[in-house]
Amino acid sequence: MPEEQQGPVVHQARRGPVILITIDRPKARNALNLRVLTDIAAALAAAEADPDIRAAVLTGGAEVFSAGADVDMLSGQTAATYAASPNAAAFAAIRDTGLPVVAAVSGYCLGGGCEIALGCDLVVASDTAVLGQPEIALGIIPGAGGTQLWGRRAGRGPQALAALTGASVDAFAARRMGLVDRVVPAAALVETAVEIAAGIAARAPLAVRAAKTAMRAGADMPLTAALDHEIALLAPLLASEDAAEGIAAFQDKRPATFKGR
Repeated sequence: MPEEQQGPVVHQARRGPVILITIDRPKARNALNLRVLTDIAAALAAAEADPDIRAAVLTGGAEVFSAGADVDMLSGQTAATYAASPNAAAFAAIRDTGLPVVAAVSGYCLGGGCEIALGCDLVVASDTAVLGQPEIALGIIPGAGGTQLWGRRAGRGPQALAALTGASVDAFAARRMGLVDRVVPAAALVETAVEIAAGIAARAPLAVRAAKTAMRAGADMPLTAALDHEIALLAPLLASEDAAEGIAAFQDKRPATFKGR
């Protein structure tokens, strides 16, 4: 029976205000095909529209995050067809979600899988994680951020090594260079990521999304413009109910209850 008829390839589970999204193609080492990509994008879009969900964790489980994109997705593509393809649109939708996303990475995190992980806001890696962009070995380059995202996290040198040689790095090297934010044992990976996401979810939702917007947009702006953009995002927050609640809670020495308005 074809895989497409064997059940879901992406699972969702609620953990309070956190949505846990898990890639589930173990026989293919969680390789990304169009169905996986669109299911992840759809899960994030639905979560972003749900006011009760305030953060997401994206994982492949404790064994492998993703060994990369199915080569079949690239075979026969041209510049024009790939740019307009649903694969590219799904990668962009995952990367551009307004929901804060924590990637929980274990085992192989290669090619398109690595691009998805590094496009998340935070990356938690297990001590078995291996990150890389092996596309150069196939005579191509990454097409979903692999020539850009390493450099933004780790600098130009690590980016050049990844994109030009296809060399991979283990979790500890990735942590030292800033590619990942925390390294934990594989058995604790998902729960650690959910805990971090829950900490984000406990903050004021409007402020969290504004902070994400400021960071993402500011990366493409000169500093002065980025600072102006930050102020523009702050201004409406100052008049929000959440800001009033946060200040009152601080003064009253009690936990704040944020409502996203």
